[in-house]
Amino acid sequence: KFPERQPIGTSAQSDKDYNEPPPAPLFEPGELSSWSFWRAGIAEFIATFLFLYITVLTVMGVKRSPNMCSSVGIQGIAWAFGGMIFALVYCTAGISGGHINPAVTFGLFLARKLSLTRALYYIVMQCLGAICGAGVVKGFQPNQYQALGGGANTVAPGYTKGSGLGAEIIGTFVLVYTVFSATDAKRNARDSHVPILAPLPIGFAVFLVHLATTPITGTGINPARSLGAAIIYNKDHSWDDHWVFWVGPFIGAALAALYHVIVIRAIP
Repeated sequence: KFPERQPIGTSAQSDKDYNEPPPAPLFEPGELSSWSFWRAGIAEFIATFLFLYITVLTVMGVKRSPNMCSSVGIQGIAWAFGGMIFALVYCTAGISGGHINPAVTFGLFLARKLSLTRALYYIVMQCLGAICGAGVVKGFQPNQYQALGGGANTVAPGYTKGSGLGAEIIGTFVLVYTVFSATDAKRNARDSHVPILAPLPIGFAVFLVHLATTPITGTGINPARSLGAAIIYNKDHSWDDHWVFWVGPFIGAALAALYHVIVIRAIP
């Protein structure tokens, strides 16, 4: 009844049809007998494994340097995280959707984009991949791994747990909201004349969030990434604030899902 207005400077508004995927069932027993289901979990495992391997090594390289100016610094860390997400989402999007993050999986589950069975399977495989990725880094250089913090997330000195929680909530909101926008069926149909590569804005969102929140929490926004590093590093202080890196991302993902589905798309 009240159509959206023509965006200024673009011809994105059109009458082109698009197919809205039906809501995923809560339980879909049939998918357990499908090779594509198990293959998707393997893809999530390998992607998270590679993600932790590259990013933890980058963080350790910065920690090892005598000062930020003699290393890639926070900008380099942000590029490593954002660039790996860009590459890995590009590689796995057609197989598993390219989540590589339990918070993303949780947000998409709340929006009925995948079943509970698949969501739980993805989260388990992501966590296992993260543990293995951090474990391989420690296996290559055990002494340096322990001495340099192992890439484990903690709330930085001078910040409260509340500050860390807020940073994780907002950072994950930015990421998951970008995921929803980049993969929106209606947007893809209307903007089909413009080549849109979904992994690019997703990776760029990760890059920007790391620039903003690395000084506060080291930037989690991915519970699997935080869990893998914490388990392999396994020091008391890495567990003291660990709840922040689960509660914050899950709240941020839930808020992003609600905002996109209820406000932006106005789907009951």
